[in-house]
Amino acid sequence: MPASLFARPRRVFGAIALICLAMLAFGILYLQNVVGLEPCPMCIVQRYALIIVGVFCALAAFSRTMAGWRLWGLLAAGMAAFGAFTAARQSWLQWHPPEVATCGRDLYGMIESFPLQRAIPMIFKGSGDCSAIDWTFLGGTIANWSFVWFVIFIGLILAALLKAPRRATWSLR
Repeated sequence: MPASLFARPRRVFGAIALICLAMLAFGILYLQNVVGLEPCPMCIVQRYALIIVGVFCALAAFSRTMAGWRLWGLLAAGMAAFGAFTAARQSWLQWHPPEVATCGRDLYGMIESFPLQRAIPMIFKGSGDCSAIDWTFLGGTIANWSFVWFVIFIGLILAALLKAPRRATWSLR
C-alpha cells in the first residue's frame, strides 16, 4: 500500500492539502467560533504556516511537470518545518511558562507598532497568551498537535519526493 501511494505523489500532495483545509476549518470554525478560543500570536503564525503548506501542496498536486511538483513539495516541506519550529517553541512555553504572565499585544498590533525586525523576535518570545493551555485532546495541547501534524507532513512530503519513481504516474486513479 505505501509503495503504491508514493508512486503517485499527486495523491500525497492532494491529501495533505485537504488535511490542511480540514485542520483550518476545525481551528477557525469550531475552536475559534464555537468554543470561543482566541488565537495567540504564535497560533496565528502556525495558522499561516498551515495555509501556506496547504497551498504549496495543492500547487504540487496540480503541477504537470516533475520539476514543478518537486519545487512546490520542497517549499511545502520547508514551510512545514517552520510551522513545526513555531509549534515546538509554543509547546516549550506551555511546559515552562514565563514567571510573569503578561498579555502582550496581538500579532497585528506588534506588526503595526514595531518594525518587522523587532516584531518577529517578540512573536517568538511568546507571552502569557502563548503559554496558556485552553484546550486539550488526548492530553495534547493545540500546539502539541500542531507540531505532530507538521512533522507528519514533512515525513509524507519527503517520502513522496524521495520514493516517487522517475516517471511518476500523474493520474488520480
